[in-house]
Amino acid sequence: MEVDYEKGTVLAVDDETFNLEILVEYLEEEGYGCISARDGAEAVAQLDKEPERFDAVLLDRMMPKMDGMEVLTWIKNHAHLSTLPVIMQTAKATKEDMLDGLRAGASYYLCKPFDRETLIAIVNTAVGDYQNYRTLQEQTMSTVRTLKLLKRGQFMFRTFEEGRNLAMLLANASSIGQRLVIGLSELFVNAVEHGNLGIGYEEKSRLNTRGEWEAEIRNRQAMAEYEDRYVTVEYTSGEDELSFLIRDQGNGFDWKGYLEISPDRAFDNHGRGIAMARSLSFDSLEYRGNGNEVLAVVRSG
Repeated sequence: MEVDYEKGTVLAVDDETFNLEILVEYLEEEGYGCISARDGAEAVAQLDKEPERFDAVLLDRMMPKMDGMEVLTWIKNHAHLSTLPVIMQTAKATKEDMLDGLRAGASYYLCKPFDRETLIAIVNTAVGDYQNYRTLQEQTMSTVRTLKLLKRGQFMFRTFEEGRNLAMLLANASSIGQRLVIGLSELFVNAVEHGNLGIGYEEKSRLNTRGEWEAEIRNRQAMAEYEDRYVTVEYTSGEDELSFLIRDQGNGFDWKGYLEISPDRAFDNHGRGIAMARSLSFDSLEYRGNGNEVLAVVRSG
């Protein structure tokens, strides 16, 4: 039977043949293309040859020739691969090990031995986010940069699609538009799902695992309780900075633990958006009050 690889292509890197066979089997059953590499040097060669081919990397930490941390560092320093999600596989990891990986740019951790459900939930999230980022970046490049003429504006949106369109528009005001669109999109998604629609962290984990997250978003947006809730964005362009004040109509959340990727959530199938926005897109990210308002700033020069 011919396998449909339209979901994306994953590079699986592991020096254990049995582990590679399991990864390939699970991913291909789910509809992914899976290219395998048996050590870090082989992985780097594959990525360097075709940097646009892959949507995620499943990377074993302990390998001969070139270990997982070395490969991770190489990926994050590569001009065309720095945003590629890396899922670090490990049999045992201390908190310090995980911190090292997260600081180096690992998006997720996968603990060996893993089950199929956990693997697929993490890969689906990583690949889905990355494909969205790439689409937004491409569309941002093709948008006319007229927003530089606007010094101040207020915008309102309700749905993810409206938020993505607004992110693409606003990103064109900056010289880092391709990176800015990622950060704005993450903050807009957070304002809709966790703010206006009231989906909590643990609830999203369960929805992701069951593959029901998108359906739940649609259901809630159709409910009378949520249909009149909007996200407001106040945009200001100053002499040396752009600011985005984003406010939702939810009850807020405890944002303090989400500004950096925590080792305590390293094995979860989501929860990196705010930290990614802060590190990749903004010079300053300040949550206010109960967490339903955030000021994001990009400085020029």
